[in-house]
Amino acid sequence: PGVDLIFPDIAWLKERRDRIEGIFITHAHEDHIGAIGHLWKELGAPVYARTFTASIAKRKLEENGQSGRIVNVVSSWPESIKVGPFTVSYLPVPHSVPESSALVIDSPKGRLIHTGDFKLDEQPVVGDRFDKELWQEVSSTGVRALICDSTNVFSDSVGRSESEVGPEIRKLIEACSNMVVTTTFASNIARIKSIAEAGEAAGRSVCLMGRAMKRMIEAALETGILSEFPTVISPDDAKSIPKENLLLIVTGSQGERRAASSQLANGKYQGITLSEGDLFLFSSKTIPGNERGVIKIINQLSEKGVDVVDDSSGNYHVSGHANRPELSILHDIVSPQFLLPMHGEHRHLREHVKLGESKGVSALLATNGSMVDLTGNQIKIVDHIDVGRVYLDGASKVGA
Repeated sequence: PGVDLIFPDIAWLKERRDRIEGIFITHAHEDHIGAIGHLWKELGAPVYARTFTASIAKRKLEENGQSGRIVNVVSSWPESIKVGPFTVSYLPVPHSVPESSALVIDSPKGRLIHTGDFKLDEQPVVGDRFDKELWQEVSSTGVRALICDSTNVFSDSVGRSESEVGPEIRKLIEACSNMVVTTTFASNIARIKSIAEAGEAAGRSVCLMGRAMKRMIEAALETGILSEFPTVISPDDAKSIPKENLLLIVTGSQGERRAASSQLANGKYQGITLSEGDLFLFSSKTIPGNERGVIKIINQLSEKGVDVVDDSSGNYHVSGHANRPELSILHDIVSPQFLLPMHGEHRHLREHVKLGESKGVSALLATNGSMVDLTGNQIKIVDHIDVGRVYLDGASKVGA
């Protein structure tokens, strides 16, 4: 309560801003792009991103009174950007937001690959498929270090494709004789498209509710990520549509108090109310820490007699991250000298180290703030920087 956003403390970087050659954004999820409008002025380095991600970054800067022109739009591999002693290329990867990328970083000491957030999906609905041959080409000259997503290292099953979700959602919608409401992440363009197409195929009018979702679809159409999208109606028009002919796609899958899902659960949102027999689908996974807000919404909906469907069946959501088998496949393709797990809690990083070592790769567990030396014959931590958090309360940064 009272805190709007949480940022990393960048004091150490600010003290060395003259050494920062560039800021490279891998994709448009909030935990990777959300702070740019608040923190860029303190670093001042050039920003690089692919077209869709750049569009989102520019909006965030402009919303905070800064020019979006500082964002440089780049193409994917083999195009590269020379910054200081480094040459950086964007390597397309599938994820749950379009135009996600790994970074290929060539340094005087060899090639590094930072995966960003990724999965191995050859039928992703929207965006880039995983191109094994391209990854083999990029890795063929030797990779000194693979800095790799660890989110799903404990998931032993083979990851499912985004293309498997749409048909299941269509079956669910077609079986319902009342209004259907679905919620998912606003940035998951592929999922929103699949849901909208399922509703259209079932003969329902489709209405998007929530500013973040509308902005994402607009950006996807403007940048060519989407060539088309089912016709949508406004909330005002939705009020006059018979409920059995209506599909709402709404924000708030994580229980956010001001989002459309929470407002509908509380009573009414933009003139629309839920009633007994309506169906509410969570086409998403609850991020750890958000359980209380999501459960509150589910109980409020249940009190109204609304039928709530979550992803406990595994039919209506797939992860945007590589499971353990896919991580193992990527290790084999890249065949790095060193493995540096990232993007996970301590237990995920530790387990990913074990996975790498089981395959004969020298791996290191490095937590936030670790200074890692990749220049020698061994990967090692040589220093540690104290890192903390800064809290945004209104217009004030607390802890800065």
